[in-house]
Amino acid sequence: MRLAVTYDVSDDTNRRHVYRTLERYGAWRQYSVFELDVSKSERVELEDELEGHIEPADGDRVRLYRLCEACQEATTDLGTEPPDEQSNVI
Repeated sequence: MRLAVTYDVSDDTNRRHVYRTLERYGAWRQYSVFELDVSKSERVELEDELEGHIEPADGDRVRLYRLCEACQEATTDLGTEPPDEQSNVI
Protein backbone atom coordinates (compact mmCIF):
# COMPACT_ATOMS: atom_id res chain seq x y z
CA MET A 1 0.00 0.00 0.00
CA ARG A 2 1.14 3.55 -0.67
CA LEU A 3 1.15 5.99 2.24
CA ALA A 4 1.80 9.68 2.57
CA VAL A 5 3.15 10.41 6.04
CA THR A 6 3.43 13.83 7.65
CA TYR A 7 4.88 14.67 11.01
CA ASP A 8 5.24 17.56 13.43
CA VAL A 9 7.66 16.71 16.22
CA SER A 10 8.96 19.40 18.58
CA ASP A 11 12.09 17.74 20.00
CA ASP A 12 15.08 17.65 17.64
CA THR A 13 16.21 14.20 18.74
CA ASN A 14 12.74 12.69 18.39
CA ARG A 15 12.28 14.42 15.02
CA ARG A 16 15.55 12.92 13.81
CA HIS A 17 14.40 9.44 14.93
CA VAL A 18 11.08 9.87 13.11
CA TYR A 19 12.91 11.04 9.96
CA ARG A 20 15.38 8.12 10.05
CA THR A 21 12.56 5.62 10.65
CA LEU A 22 10.53 6.92 7.72
CA GLU A 23 13.66 7.05 5.55
CA ARG A 24 14.05 3.27 5.97
CA TYR A 25 10.52 2.70 4.63
CA GLY A 26 10.29 5.15 1.77
CA ALA A 27 11.14 8.41 0.06
CA TRP A 28 11.38 11.88 1.55
CA ARG A 29 9.30 14.28 -0.54
CA GLN A 30 9.54 17.62 1.25
CA TYR A 31 9.85 18.98 4.76
CA SER A 32 8.10 16.59 7.16
CA VAL A 33 6.51 14.57 4.33
CA PHE A 34 7.37 11.05 3.19
CA GLU A 35 5.84 8.73 0.61
CA LEU A 36 6.06 5.01 1.40
CA ASP A 37 5.19 1.69 -0.22
CA VAL A 38 4.65 -0.82 2.58
CA SER A 39 2.87 -4.07 3.29
CA LYS A 40 0.19 -4.33 5.98
CA SER A 41 2.64 -5.87 8.42
CA GLU A 42 5.26 -3.19 7.68
CA ARG A 43 2.64 -0.51 8.35
CA VAL A 44 1.95 -2.02 11.78
CA GLU A 45 5.69 -2.16 12.53
CA LEU A 46 6.12 1.41 11.31
CA GLU A 47 3.29 2.75 13.46
CA ASP A 48 4.66 0.96 16.53
CA GLU A 49 8.14 2.34 15.95
CA LEU A 50 6.91 5.88 15.31
CA GLU A 51 4.83 5.84 18.51
CA GLY A 52 8.06 5.21 20.39
CA HIS A 53 9.65 8.37 18.95
CA ILE A 54 6.95 10.95 19.68
CA GLU A 55 5.62 12.72 22.76
CA PRO A 56 1.87 13.34 22.28
CA ALA A 57 1.82 15.34 25.53
CA ASP A 58 4.22 17.80 23.86
CA GLY A 59 1.96 18.15 20.82
CA ASP A 60 3.89 15.74 18.60
CA ARG A 61 1.86 14.29 15.76
CA VAL A 62 2.31 11.82 12.92
CA ARG A 63 -0.41 11.32 10.29
CA LEU A 64 -0.53 8.46 7.80
CA TYR A 65 -2.70 8.82 4.71
CA ARG A 66 -3.39 5.76 2.60
CA LEU A 67 -3.28 6.66 -1.09
CA CYS A 68 -5.55 4.59 -3.29
CA GLU A 69 -4.45 3.76 -6.82
CA ALA A 70 -6.72 6.41 -8.32
CA CYS A 71 -5.26 8.99 -5.94
CA GLN A 72 -1.73 8.00 -6.92
CA GLU A 73 -2.53 8.37 -10.60
CA ALA A 74 -4.06 11.80 -9.95
CA THR A 75 -0.96 13.14 -8.17
CA THR A 76 0.56 16.22 -9.77
CA ASP A 77 3.95 17.70 -8.91
CA LEU A 78 4.33 21.44 -9.39
CA GLY A 79 7.42 23.54 -8.83
CA THR A 80 11.01 22.57 -8.32
CA GLU A 81 12.57 19.41 -6.99
CA PRO A 82 12.68 19.17 -3.18
CA PRO A 83 15.84 20.43 -1.46
CA ASP A 84 18.68 18.07 -0.69
CA GLU A 85 17.68 15.55 1.99
CA GLN A 86 20.51 16.60 4.27
CA SER A 87 19.09 20.12 4.52
CA ASN A 88 16.12 18.69 6.44
CA VAL A 89 18.08 16.74 9.03
CA ILE A 90 18.77 18.46 12.31
